[in-house]
Amino acid sequence: MENLSNISVIRELCERFGFSFSKSLGQNFLINPTVCPRIAEMGGAGKGVGAIEIGTGFGILTHELALRADKVVAIELDSRLLPVLAYTLKEHENIKVINQDVLKVDMKKLIEEEFAGMDVVVCANLPYYITSPVIMALLEQRLPIKSVTVMVQKEAAARLCAPMPSRDCGAVTAAVRYYSEPKVLFPVGRGSFMPAPNVDSCVIRLDIRQQLLLPEEEEKNLFRVVKGAFSQRRKTLQNTLSSSLKIGKAEVAAALEQIGQKPTARAEELSLEELIALSKIIR
Repeated sequence: MENLSNISVIRELCERFGFSFSKSLGQNFLINPTVCPRIAEMGGAGKGVGAIEIGTGFGILTHELALRADKVVAIELDSRLLPVLAYTLKEHENIKVINQDVLKVDMKKLIEEEFAGMDVVVCANLPYYITSPVIMALLEQRLPIKSVTVMVQKEAAARLCAPMPSRDCGAVTAAVRYYSEPKVLFPVGRGSFMPAPNVDSCVIRLDIRQQLLLPEEEEKNLFRVVKGAFSQRRKTLQNTLSSSLKIGKAEVAAALEQIGQKPTARAEELSLEELIALSKIIR
């Protein structure tokens, strides 16, 4: 396989296949040769494992996953990359490329058809503009996967993996922690990409909870409370929840007291467990 972390090789491939980077698709391809092997290793690719990759670029991470996993299914939106991938990944027989928008793929069906009997992991270098939608789609579908390992903007990593309670946490933090156990793996500087973005990145891994914390019917109420709690971060929970949930301030204050919090507490001061307890009281 050609060295896909070599800028000269990438430029030659761009010229050969008439490819140009798309700003609208957020295309920034990895050129740091140390990053993709680490993503593949730390993302859980190995014997008996099937790997789903989202966003292939020229196939540098796809190649590393294929070296380790039994099978790789790569989902790539940009049809212009298909002939490039047919060339760069031709040595591998355990890769299937799907030209589709990952948000429109029936992931449960894909896993059933492609990875029978295997543990499944997801790895991705996501365009920044679709980071949260893709991550939440993967988590909310309750897919039979072990983990999701993704490259995200540094600031997004801090928010997604923030401890609770903390000033960095938000509604998306609570959602991610409800479905998984998040961990920051390692930083990746902006110079590791071509073209270089204006921000630094981090690789994070979300280890999927095999047992959820609430029955399905209670989840909607939890996320209704979470959304309301973080809707106006500077205001107290007594005010935000009363306004967003259309209930009396006295009722909110009483509920907060039951979980050991003051009415003046803000959303960032509550743990996930406290938010769950609060949602059970406020129905």
